[in-house]
Amino acid sequence: MTVQGWILILVFTALIVAIAKPMGLWLFALYEGRRTPLHMVFGPIERGFYALARIDPQAEQSWRRYALHMLLFQLVALLFTYAVLRLQGVLPMNPRGLAGIGADGAFNTAISFTTNTNWQWYSGEVALSNLSQMLGLALHNFLSAAAGIAIAFALFRGFARRQSATIGNFWADMTRVTLYLLLPICIVYALFLIASGVPQTFASILDATTLEGATQHIVVGPVASQEAIKMLGTNGGGFFNANSAHPFENPTALTNLVQMLSIFSIGVGLTWCFGKAVGNTRQGWAILAAMMALFLAGVGIVYWQEAVGNPVLHQLGLAGGNLEGKEVRFGIAASALFAVITTAASCGAVNAMHDSFTALGGMIPMFNIQLGEIVVGGVGAGIYGFLLFALLAVFVAGLMVGRTPEYVGKKIEGSEVKLAVLAIAVLPLCILGFTALSAVMPQGLAGPLNKGPHGFSEILYAFSSATGNNGSAFAGITSGTPWYNGLLGMAMWIGRFFVIVPVLAIAGSLAAKKNTPETAGSFPTTGALWVGLLLAIILIVGGLTFLPSLALGPIADHLAMVRGQLF
Repeated sequence: MTVQGWILILVFTALIVAIAKPMGLWLFALYEGRRTPLHMVFGPIERGFYALARIDPQAEQSWRRYALHMLLFQLVALLFTYAVLRLQGVLPMNPRGLAGIGADGAFNTAISFTTNTNWQWYSGEVALSNLSQMLGLALHNFLSAAAGIAIAFALFRGFARRQSATIGNFWADMTRVTLYLLLPICIVYALFLIASGVPQTFASILDATTLEGATQHIVVGPVASQEAIKMLGTNGGGFFNANSAHPFENPTALTNLVQMLSIFSIGVGLTWCFGKAVGNTRQGWAILAAMMALFLAGVGIVYWQEAVGNPVLHQLGLAGGNLEGKEVRFGIAASALFAVITTAASCGAVNAMHDSFTALGGMIPMFNIQLGEIVVGGVGAGIYGFLLFALLAVFVAGLMVGRTPEYVGKKIEGSEVKLAVLAIAVLPLCILGFTALSAVMPQGLAGPLNKGPHGFSEILYAFSSATGNNGSAFAGITSGTPWYNGLLGMAMWIGRFFVIVPVLAIAGSLAAKKNTPETAGSFPTTGALWVGLLLAIILIVGGLTFLPSLALGPIADHLAMVRGQLF
């Protein structure tokens, strides 16, 4: 580990904390539906969309109607993308004449991008046309990110409203987030990437002459536009197979820093927005403090393990840290930082190959996903996932003091706790169930490249990533098979919508309740004690669930490495 590496980590953390309030203020304006300076530009588009779709943005919806509209919209979007991928061979903007994607592959990819997972079993530059990249994938990067923020807004209203039967309007939330947040930032972001050297063209192949005189075909396309929303919306799917390790996606140290900041920016802003929505910004800062504590602990472990390196290689005389699978443009510190950010935020973009990390260095990204990616988390999904753990924490606190649990002015009763437990239980049931099935079936065992505990880790990481809607992978696994395309597709759908629906039900239940003023007997939910309780609940409930599987995978892999055995 180096001083420069720790400076990068601390500077990044300071910048993210500084971004929280400005981003939160803008998000709060959209949450309330207030007019912004951008309404002069995008206001006519918004009104035109409402008129065309015959939507009244002022018409509030109950949680059931909000959930129904959300699910129907996601289903239509999924079918649309499936059709684009299947028909790719006959659609325009396909200069390389690529054939349509097979049924199981199109099914997996359509679900992947609908659910904000962006798991890719294929190499983007080899399998997809420019039209498929833009219309099938980049479009979803906007829509799935906007949907996550809309769900977060609905839950915020549940906490903030008093005796209300409604939690907002799904279409209005989606439209405002897309037009006034994601689109304008991405326009500026894409221009910055183009200026930094990221391609943005409708061309498909450039021919270059190598030093030996041969001709090399270099794939290009509309990369910058997809890269911007990929990072800002915590989507993660790369135009190229190497993702953000590819110089056409991430050419410089500056673009690398900006990409890392953009992954976290909306997530940290939503913590401040939540505090503002419930009338106490200290609530948001307390949530952010807990997130940053988990984040820094994770970065410290990964950086330490990668800097220490592989003892087996040390015995062979190859001293130094673990540079396998890492871009030398970024090095160990920036790669370790990126790995923790992308898995803490459900982004899934990578600038290094997680399969090549040391055993414990690779375990932390996997563990981040298994916690529910609530360490800042994906856009919207991170904050509403974190609030599920907050409900459990106040429930435990209420048991300690012998009072009905209360949080930000609302009594937390049996229905909310049951729904929170149901949503939290989705991840372990799906991850561990599908992993166990794939670890014993011949079709599942055909996927991992490695044997032993590392091969098991590849399977475990795949289903953790899919269920957690992350999209990164231990790249040694061969997942483009009917078995994995089918099961991973199911895991992505379950991990997204079997959590969202209980969250919306909680929002509806809370919105209907009266406000409960704080008293001397209320458990404080803004101080160090509350942050400590939150961390304990997250690690005990979210973490220990996966300890046996982690012991069979990365922990066993680490112990074997220490003894000189590699898999």
